[in-house]
Amino acid sequence: MKIEQIYTGCLSHAAYFLESNGEVAIFDPLRDVDSYISMANADHAKIKYIFETHFHADFVSGHLELKEKTGAEIILGPTAKPSYEAVIAKDGDFFKVGKCMVKAIHTPGHTMESTSYLIFDENGNQHSIITGDTLFIGDVGRPDLAQHVNSDLTQDKLARLLFHSLREKIMPLEDHLIVYPNHGAGSACGKMMSKETTDTLGHQKETNYALRKDMTEDEFVTELLSGLTDPPKYFPKNVLLNINGYNTLDSVLKQAKKPFNPDDLEKITETDVIILDTRDASAFSKGFIPNSINVGLDGHFANWVGEMVTDINQKIILVTDPGREEESMIRLSRVGYDNTIGYLEDGFESWKNSGKKFETVDRITALEFEENYDLNLPVFDVRKNSEFESEHLFDAINIPLNKMNLHLETFPKDKPFFIHCAGGYRSMIAASILKKNGFNNFKEIAGGFSEIKKTNIPKTSYQEQKTFL
Repeated sequence: MKIEQIYTGCLSHAAYFLESNGEVAIFDPLRDVDSYISMANADHAKIKYIFETHFHADFVSGHLELKEKTGAEIILGPTAKPSYEAVIAKDGDFFKVGKCMVKAIHTPGHTMESTSYLIFDENGNQHSIITGDTLFIGDVGRPDLAQHVNSDLTQDKLARLLFHSLREKIMPLEDHLIVYPNHGAGSACGKMMSKETTDTLGHQKETNYALRKDMTEDEFVTELLSGLTDPPKYFPKNVLLNINGYNTLDSVLKQAKKPFNPDDLEKITETDVIILDTRDASAFSKGFIPNSINVGLDGHFANWVGEMVTDINQKIILVTDPGREEESMIRLSRVGYDNTIGYLEDGFESWKNSGKKFETVDRITALEFEENYDLNLPVFDVRKNSEFESEHLFDAINIPLNKMNLHLETFPKDKPFFIHCAGGYRSMIAASILKKNGFNNFKEIAGGFSEIKKTNIPKTSYQEQKTFL
C-alpha cells in the first residue's frame, strides 16, 4: 500500500493518493487532475474511486474532471445530493482499493455530508484516517460556512454535531492512526491550524484544544465559535459549483489562451474587464498598466483573488511574467474564476516598450519610513484584525485588506499617508486598489511589519495571536 499527500501551498490544500495492487483512490482532488493521472500511470495502476470528504467551499474540486477522464466512481458522504451521478456512501460502508479497504465514517459538523475515511492496510490493520475539514492538525473545521448556502444549518447546530462526531466517531479510534487533513495553516476553513500537515491521532488528542477530554458540549461550542470572521466571499459560490457541476478545465483554458497585444488591450480597458497582474510586488511597483489590480502568483493568490474580485464570473485579462500565463489561468480556475478571456502577450515589458502610459507605486523601506515618520501622517495597516491586535504601531489605523473596498472613504486624498501589511504582499494588493480608485498620495512600505519591527518607531506590547483568521 502507498498513500501520498499532495500538498498545494497557495491553497493550503492536501489531496491524497492511495495505491494498492494496481488500483488507486484519489481523495479531495484539485481541479487540474492530470498530475493524479500521471501518478497512477507511473504505478501502472487504474484510478478506481474519487472520494470527497465534503462539498468544498475554498476550491473547486476535480472530482468531475477526474471522473470524465478516467471513468472512476465519485464517492460522497451521507445526505449529499449532487446533480451528477455519484455513489452516496452510508455510514460504515467499505470500499475495496486493491488489497486495502476504505471505511466511510459520517462525521457531520463542518457540513452535513462531511465524511472521514478510515484506511485499512493489506493486513487489515487500521493505518490512517483522511479527515477532510472535520479534524485538522491543531484545529477542527469551522461550522459557520454551510449557513451561507442553507440558512437552516446554523453554526450552533453544526458545532454541536461536530462535537459528537469528534467524540463518538474520531476520538475512540486507535492512537497510532495517522491523521491526514484537507488543509494546513493559511486556510480560512479553520482558525488555528498548525503548519504541520500530518500527525498521529493520539498526539492530537493530547494537544488539540477541540479534543480535550473534559470539555463539555457548551464549552466546545463557545471555544469553536470564538474568533471566527466572515469567510471569503467566493466560498458559497464554490460550494454550489461542487454540488451542481462546472465547465471542464480544458474548455476554460481554451478560452483563456487568447493573446492580446498592447494596442488590442488598450482598446478593451474601458469595458467590464479587470486587468489582473500576477507579478510579484516589487516588479508591479516599478511599473503597471493603469487600473490593473495586483495579486502576486507567489502567495495565496487564489484566496486573495476570491476576496478582492467579488464576482466569480468577472471577465479577466492577465498580465503575468512570461511563461506563467497558464499557471495563472489554472490557479484562477481552482477557485471557480473561469472567465479569463486572454492575456497580455510577452507580459508588461511589451506594454512598456510600446510607449504606452504606465504607473508606479512609491515604495520605501522600513528604514526610510523611520526617517520620515510623522505622527501627523496616517499609517494604514492592512493585516487581519487578529494580527493587528497582536502587535502594531501606535496610532496605526487597521483596515484589513478584505474589508478595504468597503472603507475607501477612510483613506485621505488631501494629505500623504503610508500603508503596510506583514511582509509586502497584501499591501501591494492594497496599493493597486488605491491607485485604481484615484489615490496617488501614499507610500507603501516594503517588507511590512516584519521590517518595521526592527525600527525604533513606538509599537504596542506583543500579545499572542488568538486566531489566524
